[in-house]
Amino acid sequence: METKSKDLRTGRSIWEDRQAPSVAHAPLTRDIKTDVLVIGAGITGAMIADALTAEGLKVVIADRRGPAKGSTTASTALVQYEIDTPLTKLARKIGARNATRAWRRSALAVNALAARFEDLKAAAEHRRSLFLAGNELGRAGLLSEHDARRAAGLTSQFLDRKQLRDYAGIDRPAALLGSPNMTIDPRKITRALLRECTVERGLKIFAPADIVDVRASRAGVTAIADSGHHIACRHLIFASGYEFPKSVPQRGHSITSTWVIATVPQRKNLWPSECTIWEASDPYLYLRTTPEGRVICGGEDEEFSDAEKRDALMDRKIRTLRRKLHKLLPKLDTRVDYAWAGAFGQTSTGLPTIGQIPGMPNCYAALGYGGNGITYARIATEVICGALTGRADIDADLYDFPRPKA
Repeated sequence: METKSKDLRTGRSIWEDRQAPSVAHAPLTRDIKTDVLVIGAGITGAMIADALTAEGLKVVIADRRGPAKGSTTASTALVQYEIDTPLTKLARKIGARNATRAWRRSALAVNALAARFEDLKAAAEHRRSLFLAGNELGRAGLLSEHDARRAAGLTSQFLDRKQLRDYAGIDRPAALLGSPNMTIDPRKITRALLRECTVERGLKIFAPADIVDVRASRAGVTAIADSGHHIACRHLIFASGYEFPKSVPQRGHSITSTWVIATVPQRKNLWPSECTIWEASDPYLYLRTTPEGRVICGGEDEEFSDAEKRDALMDRKIRTLRRKLHKLLPKLDTRVDYAWAGAFGQTSTGLPTIGQIPGMPNCYAALGYGGNGITYARIATEVICGALTGRADIDADLYDFPRPKA
């Protein structure tokens, strides 16, 4: 297979029991031609198809499962501009100028997502984010991070222990309060984007359709499905989440498993403002609320992707998440209604890899999203669509595949 099939998630996520728009799709039963083939019908594929069909391009999506049936449904969907690697740490990895560019670009991406979701009339809850002191950054480290963010023109408010207790009832030495951020239902929004594209702009979705081979040349690309049928296209885009294409360089990427719980509804117990919460810790905890008053809590990440191993740890990880959640916010009811686990890709810098695949003309990919999947999906959309439409993205070099040295 062109991309390695993985068991992307375990358990049943909260999003699977919620209503979402229906999306027309069908098996691939004949050879076809198109301008662009997108492999993957998750949130990245949906965003890319949305942007390209808006440009008037003919777009086809192929997916081995179906619309929003892969990693998208395992997402906790905290849409934040704050990336996994703090600005101060990223500056030491890639330089202060590039780190500032990356953080600013994430903030712009969140703003662009908010505008698109509003146009789509899709529910998005606007939330501030609370970044708590932890074993990676303590009070002094957060002060330095606060100063760096403010110098970069990003919103940041430093809270000391008393201010943090007053704001959220949390006992930590310090925290940073940031904005603008959102929480969404990732399955619903993905399917809303796909539905609009299929109904109004002619997007075709073929699923289940597994692409088993890709033949790329300067003249165009031919993708071969497991059915034996061919899809001829000018450009091909891998939006296959954490199922890395075999032909894509994977140096610097790793797969990590994460675990998530969703509590019983408890609106009266929630913290003020219902801001998203995450920690400057390893492993870190991350929290959000849902419209009906549940708390979604995830974390306990480990660097492996084996589904059997992930399943075997499920009960222990749920107990750990409940314990940590109770310690952080003792008033919460930690009884669990939903529990699931999923896999995601990450890089050493916390930045994704986006761009044309080395050695594969007219083929593009986006990998290594880490904890910022939806934000990076927007950036991938902008970078790749810019490349295909002749409007080179000013920040594309931040995310490009490493090129062989001359």
